[in-house]
Amino acid sequence: MADFEGHTLDDCIFCRIVKRTEPASIAYSDERVMAFMDIQPVNQGHVLVIPKAHAAQLSELDQETGGHMFKAAMRLAEALRLSGVKCEGTNLLLADGEAASQDVFHVHLHVIPRFRGDRFGLKFGPNYGFKPNREELDETAGEIQKAMESL
Repeated sequence: MADFEGHTLDDCIFCRIVKRTEPASIAYSDERVMAFMDIQPVNQGHVLVIPKAHAAQLSELDQETGGHMFKAAMRLAEALRLSGVKCEGTNLLLADGEAASQDVFHVHLHVIPRFRGDRFGLKFGPNYGFKPNREELDETAGEIQKAMESL
């Protein structure tokens, strides 16, 4: 079965983890989602939450599963704080599409434990400090509203 950008589901490392044909250190699993340790963690305890059903990008993911992923991430964030892992806060990060730095084309939500001085951060582009006027913001909001109505 062909997938995003010509890949097959057999090519998907996360689908193989769900099928248990690829090793993973699983932190949580239920009927809809699975969470396992990232093999290139930002910090110790970095967990990925994925849907068990393949979806290459957010637009392919049903809303119920997306919501369930977020609920699992919330529970995992609390579990990280209660565990022995150094965790003073968490970042939730989901990259959707190649331009957003998605590198595995199976939706995945990063739960990253954070602590002061961990040296992880987000780099903002050169236009970050630019504040558009209200008219521009309203125009953009209107474009998004119109697109939402077509969904």
